[in-house]
This record gives sequence, structure tokens and C-alpha cells, in this order.
Amino acid sequence: DVRRADSYSVYDELDFEIPVGSTGDCFDRFLVRMEEIRQSISIIEQAADKMPEGPFMTDERMMHYPDKKDVYGNIEGLIDHFKLVMEGHQPPAGEIYMPTEGGNGEIGFYLVSDGSGDPVRVRMRPPCFNFVAAMPAMTVGHYVADIVPIFGSVNMIGGELDR
Repeated sequence: DVRRADSYSVYDELDFEIPVGSTGDCFDRFLVRMEEIRQSISIIEQAADKMPEGPFMTDERMMHYPDKKDVYGNIEGLIDHFKLVMEGHQPPAGEIYMPTEGGNGEIGFYLVSDGSGDPVRVRMRPPCFNFVAAMPAMTVGHYVADIVPIFGSVNMIGGELDR
């Protein structure tokens, strides 16, 4: 779990457990998923308690789109919107891999920049890649009909695999 292994945001300040199963079958994965839901509720409650009052967006004009009323109501808002759409954010030249925890596991983002507003390369690594790699081990000794509940128990999302 990336929230523990390489903690980001405020996860290191929150108290939660990473549910781990013991048998690896469909029912075990179901129990793990139910405990993940309980832990998620606890994380949300703790985060809400720790959330400071005040604005939550940056005041830096070129880091977010202006409000719609500003785009249509004054020239500065229109220019900011145009520049963000046409030029984009301009990160420094280099490359970065940034993992984050999603509902099904680690989602990884790889970005290569030449310093312009257009990335040289962008790739996203969805968590379902791990599931596909583990499918042979999960299906050994099972019937073909068992593939459906096995896929369901790992929450396989076919759209993530369609490259």
C-alpha cells in the first residue's frame, strides 16, 4: 500500500490498518474488501477532523482554471483560461514516476518533460496489471467457470487493460 510504503499527503498522520487476507481465495478477498471499506470510513472521518478551515485552492492564477464568471466576465480571466488551455503547465525538464493509492491498488503515473507545456511522454500504470500477472496462480486447479468469481473478487476492470 503506497500510503504506508511511501507515504504522501497526510497519510502518515492518520491511524489505519492495511487489511491482509490469509487464504487468498474469493471469500478471503471479499473479507479484505469489507475491511478496506471500514478502514476507508475511518480515514475519511480522521481527515475531516484534521481538515483546516479556509480556502483549499491556490491563489496562483496559472495553476488552476479561472471561474466561469471570470472567463466570460473579464479579460484577465479569459487570458488565463486561454494560456492554460494553449500552453498548459510547464513543469521543469526531466522525468518522474509518481505512485498513488487508488481503490484497487497502486496507480502509477510516469511523465517525461522537456520543459514545455506538452509532455514528451505520459504513461499510466493501472493496478489491474498486477491482477493479470497473478491470474495464472489464482486459477490453477479451478474450473473455467471459476474465472468469473475470481475476476470479480479482484475487481478486474477490463478498460484498464485495453491499451
